[in-house]
Amino acid sequence: MRQIPLGTKGTFTLRVQPEHLANRFKDAILPRVLATPVMILIMENAALNAIRPFLDAGESAVGTAVDVQHFAATPVDLDVCATAEVVNVEGKRVDFRVSASDGMEEIGSGTHQRIVIDLGPFNERLARKAAVGAA
Repeated sequence: MRQIPLGTKGTFTLRVQPEHLANRFKDAILPRVLATPVMILIMENAALNAIRPFLDAGESAVGTAVDVQHFAATPVDLDVCATAEVVNVEGKRVDFRVSASDGMEEIGSGTHQRIVIDLGPFNERLARKAAVGAA
């Protein structure tokens, strides 16, 4: 991993589709609005996009913490754009300030953390775990 400058930003945009709505994604009793887990996914993708240029071959970054509020509803067919800004880097841990907007208003904000991993050893551990679980 190359040094990641504080203030580095990334974005990710998703057009809200019926499968992203709370009433389809979670439970039919819920309203036809963007599900909170999908908003978080958009924020996490923005964070990954922010640091992607600094990752070496064979590296990735997995999410380890999310602390966000979802404070405005978004209907189907609007584009939700998330922005993530690097606010701290300690070793392989990267902290972000994240926010999301649907073009009408800010719909959520908070913090997110990712850890840079070496995919080789990570995938080996995952395969061992899968083998034990399948036994």
